[in-house]
Amino acid sequence: MKLGAFSVSLSVKDIYISKLFYENLGFLEFGGDITQNWLIMKNESCIIGLFQGMFEKNILTFNPGWNENAENLNSFTDIRDIQKQLKAKGIKILTEADESSEGPASFTIEDPDGNSILIDQHR
Repeated sequence: MKLGAFSVSLSVKDIYISKLFYENLGFLEFGGDITQNWLIMKNESCIIGLFQGMFEKNILTFNPGWNENAENLNSFTDIRDIQKQLKAKGIKILTEADESSEGPASFTIEDPDGNSILIDQHR
């Protein structure tokens, strides 16, 4: 199972203060739109997303089909196959991807401690 690029999506109180804090840690703006209250920042292969007012808890995110530079991978496990494999292992899917579809899709699960995990395929 190839999950693709990994990032942590942080629910922040003030995106401008958080941006400055992570810049002080060496992160640079990589994507997003701060005027829409979301920003992707990167330090080498480490990726964080800053999101103000979009969700309650922090989220672990995997992007099948992408590497850490948001570049397409030649080989990856399609999100629908990942979802089927997890279901077969007894993992509860909270929001499901349509298994009859193709291309971009997403689904969510939680780990045993209640941490949200988003599997989000963009291609």
